[in-house]
Amino acid sequence: MTSPIPFAIDFHVHSNDSYDGREPIELILEHAADIELDGVVVTDHDEIGESLRAAELAPEYGLIGIPGVEVSTRHGHLLAIGVEKRPDPGRPFMETVEAVRDLGGAAIVPHPFQRSRHGVRKRHIEDADAIEVYNSMLFTGYRNRRARTFARRRDYPQIGASDAHYLPNVGRAYTEILVEPDNAGVTRADIDGDDLVGAILEGRTQIRGKRTPVHKSTIQYAKGAVRKSTYLVTSRTPLVPTIPASMDRS
Repeated sequence: MTSPIPFAIDFHVHSNDSYDGREPIELILEHAADIELDGVVVTDHDEIGESLRAAELAPEYGLIGIPGVEVSTRHGHLLAIGVEKRPDPGRPFMETVEAVRDLGGAAIVPHPFQRSRHGVRKRHIEDADAIEVYNSMLFTGYRNRRARTFARRRDYPQIGASDAHYLPNVGRAYTEILVEPDNAGVTRADIDGDDLVGAILEGRTQIRGKRTPVHKSTIQYAKGAVRKSTYLVTSRTPLVPTIPASMDRS
């Protein structure tokens, strides 16, 4: 029997293609390589261009390239991992989940239940491919614990990620994916993004990392809120149904 091959992947990172991001993908990839991640998925808000470019450039940094996007559904945010086309924003949650699957990707619910960050409410999560049970940007552990309990009770695969909008936060939390080779001749170099998405769907994941310090989270939230307000004013396009913008510290 062949032993599983572990891969350290941060599945939830924002670049300067997000309205609230700031880092170019080249710096993100370089940083991910420096801290010895095996890959990072750029999941910008309703934008996929830079993520596709990052996935293409990733091998130059010794990383596995996986494209993705954070989609604004009618009921909250959804990570579409392993897709090369952005699902249309503004559609119902489950309709978007099906669109992600049709595109060959995995539909992962980020920061669930946290409405101040457009987390999907429990009653709308009828089905998904995985739940982000550890988001390093939460101020306390309560929401992460609640997400983990929800995922365990419903037998969802579990994901950990940084949700970084600033370079130092990339990789603060990540997921260790255990890929089981089909035969003894398979090496790390033979594994690609599709293999990692498949491992997620099979639940072969382990959570690694720690929360981002509160003062850094506060700065990220504050600056992100300003950029978001500017984006909404200039674009006149709502990202999701309007909800209170206050930060949830529960």
